[in-house]
Amino acid sequence: MNKIINNILPPVVTKIFKYLKQHRQDKENLHEYGWFGNYCSWGEAMSNCDNSGYASKIILQKVKESLLKVKKGEAIYERDSYIFDKIQYSWPLLAGLLWIAGRQKNKLNVIDFGGSLGSSYFQNRSFLNSLNELRWNIVEQKHFVDCGKKYFENGTLNFFYNLDSCLKKSFPNIILLSGVLQYLENPSYFLNKVLDYKVKYIIIDRTAFLKKGENRLTIQRVPPQIYNASYPSWFFNEEYFLGLFRNKYKMVADFPAHEGFIVDLKDTTAVYKGFIFEII
Repeated sequence: MNKIINNILPPVVTKIFKYLKQHRQDKENLHEYGWFGNYCSWGEAMSNCDNSGYASKIILQKVKESLLKVKKGEAIYERDSYIFDKIQYSWPLLAGLLWIAGRQKNKLNVIDFGGSLGSSYFQNRSFLNSLNELRWNIVEQKHFVDCGKKYFENGTLNFFYNLDSCLKKSFPNIILLSGVLQYLENPSYFLNKVLDYKVKYIIIDRTAFLKKGENRLTIQRVPPQIYNASYPSWFFNEEYFLGLFRNKYKMVADFPAHEGFIVDLKDTTAVYKGFIFEII
């Protein structure tokens, strides 16, 4: 059942509540973290963040440490740098990946834009290893790519500094955008660029859409038990968002994101969703 969670980072809500209970912190502490404000520009939002935003090296270090444990078999699953004792699958995402592979001679060539150090790859690899061919390409910030090439690249999992260099190496049959669009300075410009590549399938996942109102730019403050960081974060008007795909891609399916949480923004709420698109 969906729960309305006020100003809490969705993937780790349960862990946060356990942490607060164990340490007997006042519930008011919860209101220090989450999404705040309605900013006019990215620059204005960044000026109110406490550090270098998502480019913070603190985030990379936390993610690297967690995913190395997953790679070595010392941990089961990582998401947003947090270790879980059980894989939390996005079943609609996995179904979409396997559906696309079935339509592509059991082959999957993915560009995972903003894919960290391979969180979604490690999440789903046990279901994808039986494919005739699997290539998982991550496009990320430079410091993530440098780290990925050093510690995680293996021929199946590959890292690139930008979309163009990835496309020159191997043209994908799918672009995955999971929990990344809301952290781009100009997501509409980026999406229009992606659509122009004419990749056959696009999957959107873990993206927040407002119940009402126009696109909104906020600041997301992350609880320190995850990592100390804050950065700009968008919430999208769904009608506007889907309009970007009109006459270019058809929607195959839409689905609730596997976290299943609703964010209370006081004057409206937002829900995390996903979509599967196929080129027309």
